[in-house]
Parts: sequence; structure tokens; C-alpha cells
Amino acid sequence: MAPAVPLAVLALVALVAPGLGVATGCDYPPHRWCSSRDTAVACKVESRCPSLPHPAAEPVQLSLYYESLCPACRDFLVMKLFPTWLLLPEEMLSITLVPYGNAQERNISGKLDFKCQHGPEECLGNMMEACLMHEAKNFSTYFPVIFCLESGSSVTKNLEACLQIYAPEVDSGRITACVQGDTGVALMHHNAQMTDALDPPHQYVPWITVNGKHTDELQAQAEASLLGLVCHLYQDHWARDYPSSHQSFSIPKQQV
Repeated sequence: MAPAVPLAVLALVALVAPGLGVATGCDYPPHRWCSSRDTAVACKVESRCPSLPHPAAEPVQLSLYYESLCPACRDFLVMKLFPTWLLLPEEMLSITLVPYGNAQERNISGKLDFKCQHGPEECLGNMMEACLMHEAKNFSTYFPVIFCLESGSSVTKNLEACLQIYAPEVDSGRITACVQGDTGVALMHHNAQMTDALDPPHQYVPWITVNGKHTDELQAQAEASLLGLVCHLYQDHWARDYPSSHQSFSIPKQQV
């Protein structure tokens, strides 16, 4: 007796009829046409394989230009940005943090110096967080530490404690050396350049860009409902990138 052919394969064969016309370049038997996306594309049956996984759309790119001691900046980072990041998988949201804000860069006798809106302690906090990012490298490692610093009683005095809680593998001595050496100055110079390059120029902090753009409307939406804004923009990306897909995307849970 001949082996039974699954009904799904029979249905697929019927759908590409009449004449069982197979696309040029399709060298696969019918039962393998939906085995992978590449095969389905080669055989021109992608739209008839609803079980195929769809690659993720591009993540929403959010950049936060802020100051370490600015009350509004701390509120947005602690109450809006960090909780949203916890709720969403990394493929949906990519965050860039730029601690500098309304600081001023000065060249004094050939040496760069910085003057910050909330005084020398803010300059120290900005540089500490820049050095933390530089040393930790991984966003998921340093962002919880920055959250800890910004939500605590002192941004500049709680580094050791926050590292012990959220990133004990990061050497606090390397961060201190960065702050006290040329690397910290170079990092702040880079942040100054990034901030000065904003178009339109920033007028206040926190200054938020979404996918490289800043508008009053995007700023207001981010401050009112950041999670809703990111989900809306990601869904728009999905619809644009995969217009033929009838499947809605789902949000997998992020491991915390």
C-alpha cells in the first residue's frame, strides 16, 4: 500500500494547481515546501505557509539625552524608561543613553573641562555613568545600575552598592580610573558632540529622540505613555516590513 499523504500537503498541492506548476528554482518535493522560509520563497508558496515564523521587525530606537541630577530626567528614566525596558524584549526596543544635557564643554589651557547645569556633582555623575557604560559594555548590565543610581539618594555616592546589587562582575576600580583619567574626559567629549549634533538642537532635558527624530508630539507621547508609543511604532514597522503577513506579532516575556 502506498504511504498516506498528509491532508495539509494535498491541500497545498491543490492550491498551487492547475497543472502543479512549480516555480523555477524550486527543487524540493511538495511535502518540503513549507519546511523553511527559504524553501517557501524559492517555491513561491510563502503566503500559503501560515506556520512559518516571521523575523522580527527592526527595534524602535530611542535615545535619551539627559543630566544625571536633573529631576525631570531622573523621573523619566526611573518611572518610564526602565519599566518599559523591563516589559519589552530587546528585539522591540533599543536604547541609547547620553548623559550630558545642558553641560558646556570648555578648553582651558589645552585641557577639556565641563560645566554642568546642576554643578560639579552633576558633571561627576554624568562621567560616572558614561564610564560605567564604557566598562560594562552590555546594556542589560549597566542599565539596572544606572536605574539604581538615579533612583537612590545620591547618584555619585552609591556606585559601589548599586554594582554589588545589579552587576557584581563589574570592577568599580576600573570605573573610578576611567572617571579620574583621560578616558572619562574623552567619553564626555563624545557625549558633547552627540548632543551638539542634534537636529533640531535640544532645548531642554530630558530630550528624547525616536528612530532618530524629535518632535514635540513624540516627546509628549513618550512622557505620557512610553510603552504604548513603542508598541504602536513597532507594530507599524511590522506592518510595513511584512505587509503580506496576516499574523499579528506577539510580545515574548523578557527574562529579568
